[in-house]
Amino acid sequence: MTTPPAPLPYELIGGEAGVQALVDRFYDLMDTAPEAAEVRALHAKSLKVSREKLFQFLTGWLGGPQLYVERYGHPMLRARHLPFAIAERERDQWLWCMERAIAEHPMPDDLKTFLRQRLTPLADHMRNR
Repeated sequence: MTTPPAPLPYELIGGEAGVQALVDRFYDLMDTAPEAAEVRALHAKSLKVSREKLFQFLTGWLGGPQLYVERYGHPMLRARHLPFAIAERERDQWLWCMERAIAEHPMPDDLKTFLRQRLTPLADHMRNR
């Protein structure tokens, strides 16, 4: 008897609706929390495009459809973030928003741990100052 494959993080987070909810909470925090003022200032007045791109990226990164790659090609995250001055403060503020969005999102605790362990070095890699 074959063991069924383990659910993908994309499925465990709630699929499309779950990823969208996580991204929306993340950007709602960034848009309103004084703790995220400097990272918010790096973004356009409207966060609509940023929300769409993060949703598309995370969808594929978590094992769902490769929406970002299909639309924009390889993410090349560091290269795409080079025009923005990202130092420790901005990285920490991005992680502050993401940590809170993850903590509030209904998902298994081991997935929360996985996301924190994977997103922290990814955010650190975006630093260019």
